[in-house]
Amino acid sequence: MPQRREAAIVGIHENPLRVVGPGTSALQIKAASAIKALEDAGLSGKDIDAVYDTGTHQGIGGLGISEYLGLKPKIIDNTAVGGTSYEFQANHAAKMIAAGKCEVALLTYGSTAHSDRRNIGTAGGTSQGPATPAGNMEDSWGQTLIANYGMVKRRHMHQYGTTDEQFAEISVVTRRHAMRNPEAVKAMTDLEFVGVNEITVQDVLDSRVIAHPLHLLECCMISDGGGAVIIASPEVAANCAKKPAWIIGTGEATKYRENGGDITVSAGAQSGPIAFADAGVTPDEIDVLMAYDSFSITVMCMIEDLGFCNKGEGGAYVSQRHLGFDDPRGPAMNTDGGGLSSNHPGERGIFLLFEATRQLRGESTAQVADPKLAVAVGNGGSLGSRHATGVTILAAD
Repeated sequence: MPQRREAAIVGIHENPLRVVGPGTSALQIKAASAIKALEDAGLSGKDIDAVYDTGTHQGIGGLGISEYLGLKPKIIDNTAVGGTSYEFQANHAAKMIAAGKCEVALLTYGSTAHSDRRNIGTAGGTSQGPATPAGNMEDSWGQTLIANYGMVKRRHMHQYGTTDEQFAEISVVTRRHAMRNPEAVKAMTDLEFVGVNEITVQDVLDSRVIAHPLHLLECCMISDGGGAVIIASPEVAANCAKKPAWIIGTGEATKYRENGGDITVSAGAQSGPIAFADAGVTPDEIDVLMAYDSFSITVMCMIEDLGFCNKGEGGAYVSQRHLGFDDPRGPAMNTDGGGLSSNHPGERGIFLLFEATRQLRGESTAQVADPKLAVAVGNGGSLGSRHATGVTILAAD
């Protein structure tokens, strides 16, 4: 069926530093990025009539951003579902623009997680205390977020025979892409990685175990960072400075623990088919896959649940080593270096949109040859527990 062209990403900016240092706030990252994303689009602040921001850092969401930048939006959306918030918000913005409710939407994100020394992943699974329904049932047992992901990886290995070597392939390809990205190289240098270089499967296996069976090189970095995205109507996009990346398919879903449930199945098993049906395309047609890589197991589940291979066959799929930017078999995966080797300030979903857009514009440091379709799939919350998975499918102009 014909693909809709009702809303497009027309401007992006990614804060180049992964360690911003003292004196820089999340709000400053958001504001500076918004200005540069508008410049990238060839627009100005007066064009913005919708603001999207989770409000999870410094307590400043759409209302605070609007005041700080002097905006008077018709729509404010503070949807916060963890790491995939910006797939959800991009999808919402596209729908509002298509419905004629607004014309230009601003999405902003900023975090100083590294500079603040936040214990992301190593604190309690909820960190909200026993007063919450989840905390009452889980926190007393000492489960950390990273241990939860380790549990899902171990279940995947037991249930499908997936090996450590196969999981390691994900880290190897993302590091290869990262080494082509100067900002990722600086990030690894500033964060004092041991070995800022391409890695092998054996390197991953030799790195220390963080939460069995997850090795260090299967775990995302903790960085600062942020950026902004501008989404606009076709009428506005026609006069923007850069080629638009059209949002042609969207899907959103949530999942949580259930008796008899399979913890290796993510909410992407629901949202992926919805997005592909909405776009009228299949996984086989995708050129670029930006998959949320908080951990290697997250990527493995996203690949399977979105239909790039059958459930349980992800290990064999990644072992074919066709996910590199220069392999015509494709799709190229996490070509900016991903959360494993480029940045992960806490909510990485917006960075998936950045790189998908760069690829469709021909601006990536690991550029795929003439890509037509890209998928951004985020995962927020905790895989194997309550989480959300948002899918945004983008098409080149």
